[in-house]
Amino acid sequence: MTTTEAPLTSGDDTPSVAGAAASCHAEAPAGAGPEAAQPSGPHGYSKQKDQHLKRLRRIEGQIRGLQRMVEEDVYCIDILTQVSASTKALQSFALQLLQEHLRHCVAQAAVKGGDEIDAKVAEASAAIARLLRT
Repeated sequence: MTTTEAPLTSGDDTPSVAGAAASCHAEAPAGAGPEAAQPSGPHGYSKQKDQHLKRLRRIEGQIRGLQRMVEEDVYCIDILTQVSASTKALQSFALQLLQEHLRHCVAQAAVKGGDEIDAKVAEASAAIARLLRT
């Protein structure tokens, strides 16, 4: 699987808090490239990484099942039911990841205080807003 850089807007031309998203562990030096902005320590989800990957593979299987249903000309309402289940599975995964971010990264920033907590709260708020738009 490959990764791409996220846009600097949230889709509605609202600037994102990309700088705050760089890491809850270390800040990139000013003028450093995108690779320098990568977190240097474990993420909030690191302890459950295997469980998350298993869950994502299950969701991937649901999506492949949707493809098969369309290929096999399954009744549209049955496909829509599966779309709903897949959507809920992704939403549930996102909420779990958000909870882990709040417990780990935001809590860590709260201990440090200052501008860092404001940035992390803004980052989490923007993530919640994106989830609510879906």
